[in-house]
Amino acid sequence: MRIFSLYGLGAALLVGLSMAATPVLAQQTLQLVKDRGHLRCQVGVPSPGFYQLAADGTWSGSDVSVCRAVATAIFGDPNKVEFQSVTSAVRFTALANGESDMLSRTATWTLFRDTQLGLDFTAVNFYDGQGFMVPKDSGIKSAFELKGATVCVLTGTTTELNLADFSRANNLDMQPVVFEDNNVRNDTYLKGGCDAVTNDKSGLASQKAGFPNPNDHVILPETISKEPLAPAVRQNDSQWMNLVRWVVFALINAEELGINSGNVDDMRKKPPSPEHARFLGVEGDLNKGLGLEKDWAYNIIKKVGNYGEVYDKYMGDGSPEGIGIPRSGSANALWTQGGLMYSPPFR
Repeated sequence: MRIFSLYGLGAALLVGLSMAATPVLAQQTLQLVKDRGHLRCQVGVPSPGFYQLAADGTWSGSDVSVCRAVATAIFGDPNKVEFQSVTSAVRFTALANGESDMLSRTATWTLFRDTQLGLDFTAVNFYDGQGFMVPKDSGIKSAFELKGATVCVLTGTTTELNLADFSRANNLDMQPVVFEDNNVRNDTYLKGGCDAVTNDKSGLASQKAGFPNPNDHVILPETISKEPLAPAVRQNDSQWMNLVRWVVFALINAEELGINSGNVDDMRKKPPSPEHARFLGVEGDLNKGLGLEKDWAYNIIKKVGNYGEVYDKYMGDGSPEGIGIPRSGSANALWTQGGLMYSPPFR
C-alpha cells in the first residue's frame, strides 16, 4: 500500500506545481490511473471513522472505503491506492492542480466550490450538519449559551463561515480561534485554549472518540447548517466524474438490493431478478460507458462491502472501529427507511 502526505505543504507551493501538472490534466484521468497502476486518493489528516491511519501504515474508514471502492472498480484490487493526507487549507488546490485523482474526505458540496474551484462533486455519501462540542463540566447545554465564547475552528472550511453566520445572526459575538490542523485545534481545545470547538457533528463525534476521556465532553443539540459530504474530482473529465459517482451509487444500490459482501457470490451465481443480474454484470453492458470490466460492481461489494456495511463498521456503534453515530432515522438511512440515501437505476 502506498502512503503519501501533503501535510504541511503550503498553498503557494501547490499553486506553483499547477503549471507542471497542466499537460497531465489534459489527458483522461482514468487512462492516467490505469497507466500508473494505482489511484491517488486524497483523504484528511487521520481521524476516527472517516480516515484512520494504523501503526502499520494501513488506512481505514468510511471515506477511505470510497477510495478503495474506486480502485477496486478499476483494478479489481482495493489496495491499489496511494493515500494522500492533506490539510483542509490546501485540499482543493491539491486536487485541482493534479496532485490527486480524487478527493474522498469530509468536504461539503457547495455552489461556490462546485462552480469556482475547478472541481465537480459527484454523489453525497454522508449527510451532515454543523454543531458544537464543549467540556461537560462547563454546564453549557445549548449553542445559544455561547455568547462571547472563544470557539476553535478549522480555517478554509464551510465550518468557519457557518460559525460567523450563526454568531452574527444570533448576536452571540463568538470569537473564532482558527487552525489549519485539526490535531492542533483539538489539542488547544483540550488544554482550555477555547471554550468550544465547532465542526460537522460527525467530525465532532470522531474527535470525541479519539479524546483521552470522551465522556468529559458533550455535543450540543443544535445543528446550524446543512453539510452534504461528497467525493470530488477535477472538472472537465466527465468519464472520470461518472466513474466516481457511480461507484458511490453502487455501494448504495447494493444495499437497496440486499447484496452484501457475504452473499454477493450466491447472488451472482443465481440473480433473483434482472436488476440484480445487470448490477452484478451477469447481463447487459452497463460497464462500457464507464470504461470498466463487467464485474466492476461485483468486485466492489465482494472486496469493500455495500454502503450499510461500511457505515456500520466505521460510523455506527456496532464495531470497535465505529464512532457511534446512529443511522436509523437519520438522513443517511436508505430512502426506503425514511432517509435520503438513494441510487439512480442501474439500467
